[in-house]
Amino acid sequence: MATRLIVDGYNLIRQSPSLREVESRDLQMGREALIRQLASYKRVRGYEITVVFDGWRSGSLTQSQQWERGILVVYSKRDERADEVIKRMAKRFGQGAVVVSSDREVTHFAEKVGATAVSSEEFEGRMGIAVVMEQKEMDPEEVDDDKRGKGTKKKGPARRPSRRRRRTIQRLKKL
Repeated sequence: MATRLIVDGYNLIRQSPSLREVESRDLQMGREALIRQLASYKRVRGYEITVVFDGWRSGSLTQSQQWERGILVVYSKRDERADEVIKRMAKRFGQGAVVVSSDREVTHFAEKVGATAVSSEEFEGRMGIAVVMEQKEMDPEEVDDDKRGKGTKKKGPARRPSRRRRRTIQRLKKL
């Protein structure tokens, strides 16, 4: 099953110091900066990415979507928050979805329907690594192997995480 990233656009922008600074000057520039970073991440990792923005205050009467740089950009309709669109998508894609948001309500719902939830801060770090890898033309698998502290000795009693937690860990390793 292909992994689909569903990104809470404004949540990620406002959790990222660099994107927040760009957005403070111009809202459209903030969105474009996020889409550029997501496009770089997609080139490195190859995941289908959907970014959802709020249109509930001044958006159109219907939900709109468009493709930009290979990223599906969705604007919620007027009187509907992006959170509701993200929840519907998480429910539709289930275990094949990774929801990027720091909104507790959204992340709890995503986990409840079988999707994996990642905080905006954690994803921004992973996205930054991917952008650097793209610039240096590195293979993501090489970086992952280097990080795995080979030969380290574990201390303390072994405790196996729950099945749900192990699935989440496996999906996050792929990000």
